Amino acid sequence: MSENCNQNCNSCSEDCAERKEQKTDFSEKLHEMSSIKKVIGVVSGKGGVGKSRVTSMLAVTMNRMGYHTAILDADITGPSIPKAFGIRGKATGSEFGLFPVKTKTGIDIMSVNLLLENDTDPVVWRGPIIAGTVKQFWTDVIWSDVDFMFIDMPPGTGDVPLTVFQSIAVDGIIVVTSPQELVSMIVSKAVKMAEMMNIPIIGLVENMSYFKCPDNDKEYQIFGESHIEEIAEKHNLKVLAKLPIDPKISAACDKGMIELFDGNWLDSTSKLLEERLEENYK
Repeated sequence: MSENCNQNCNSCSEDCAERKEQKTDFSEKLHEMSSIKKVIGVVSGKGGVGKSRVTSMLAVTMNRMGYHTAILDADITGPSIPKAFGIRGKATGSEFGLFPVKTKTGIDIMSVNLLLENDTDPVVWRGPIIAGTVKQFWTDVIWSDVDFMFIDMPPGTGDVPLTVFQSIAVDGIIVVTSPQELVSMIVSKAVKMAEMMNIPIIGLVENMSYFKCPDNDKEYQIFGESHIEEIAEKHNLKVLAKLPIDPKISAACDKGMIELFDGNWLDSTSKLLEERLEENYK
């Protein structure tokens, strides 16, 4: 150690034995007027597995249980949450910050499509700007008395998931997958990323798991045999739900009526989330 050492290792290039590595804190503060009790990230290793649909259904399910829920749409280049809820208005703001848009049943939503002039305008931004926008949805939006916030993240393990894990106080994540064998490898990547970032994994949800024929009541595995049990066992995780291929759910999303979906597939997941909230008050 140099006799002129000022103990500021970050500004020193000397490789001495007493060097102290200091971790950079990337966490962002929630808006001072916001209140959020639990933040749940919804992730997937690849696109096309219905992650946004699962996010919407989770928010609706918890809302039906009497909790104030919210969705932060972090899929900046492919936002679909506003359409699923039939939101046509735009977000507003004041000198204090931005206000999320409320759905018909009172779920708070913030998405880049609520800020664009036209829903079909493409977001042609580079990674740092996209990541910065997600952080602003956390720091600049006034989320009032939210019990459960669900963050709909883009697929993969790129800039936005990394930004969310580093910047936002995420209480846990739910990983959405589908039955294809290829997906099991990709899901493992998402799970391992969360483990590297020390983010608790609540469990796995398999979407498009089967199709139940209305004519004979039989279940058909359209996308092949499920591998979710193998993935869960490999990573010591829970299988939270297996969602069917249901044309009614797709139609509800397309018509902006996801709040009217009929199904109890996520009831056990909602109970698990409720228990996590209650743990805070014990």
